[in-house]
Amino acid sequence: MKAPVIVLATGKRKAAVARATVRKGAGLVRVNDRPLELVEPEVVRQKIQEPLLMVGDRSRGLDISVEVRGGGIVGQASAARTAVARGLLDWLKDPELREMFKKYDRSLIVNDPRRKLPKRPGGRGARARRQKSYR
Repeated sequence: MKAPVIVLATGKRKAAVARATVRKGAGLVRVNDRPLELVEPEVVRQKIQEPLLMVGDRSRGLDISVEVRGGGIVGQASAARTAVARGLLDWLKDPELREMFKKYDRSLIVNDPRRKLPKRPGGRGARARRQKSYR
């Protein structure tokens, strides 16, 4: 089976949307045009690296570029992680890898559907309410 020239994959978490582009190259991983090694804080970098570490040497000759928009730092990291994992799955076409990802953490290949609750009247947010006083 012939390897694809380029693979596009997406990932979502809360308000963050990530688009990953996987192509043959020198093994560079970039997030928003910055090398993965420069992504801070370290916990976020580790979260994005998880699928790459699970794949191991098979991802060595691949360039992965991730564009992330919206949401906060951790939401963006989760979206980027899903996009990278999906891109690797599409590139490698390995059913065993898909099962390994599912067994480790299902959110590697499935977007997280949870969203913010809408604000409701009578308070400052979705759940908080103004206190009542009867005196």
